[in-house]
Amino acid sequence: MSSPNGIDPSATPSGTGCAECDASGGWWFHLRRCAQCGQIGCCDDSPAKHATAHARASGHPVIRSFEPGETWFYNYETSQVYASGPHLAPPESHPADQPTPGPAGRVPEDWAERLG
Repeated sequence: MSSPNGIDPSATPSGTGCAECDASGGWWFHLRRCAQCGQIGCCDDSPAKHATAHARASGHPVIRSFEPGETWFYNYETSQVYASGPHLAPPESHPADQPTPGPAGRVPEDWAERLG
């Protein structure tokens, strides 16, 4: 279902990690959730920047953090950050025991230097 404001509260997350990174064997720093379709992608500090790529390719302008304890939204069209917004279908974050960066076993030891 498409929403005029770029948010569909009923859309469920596509998984617990970045789908494209998982498919390619990559890793991420933080995760973002498309507020319209639920696609989970990696943030712009991650090597592949899949959340932004999804927003551009799909035309879905709004993301929400998929990190435990974070409720902020970001609108790519307006470059605005919102401290909170509507509740989205669960789960609202990746599992708390999933490491950041992640996923476990695929993050290089020099990850901080690679992001620097």
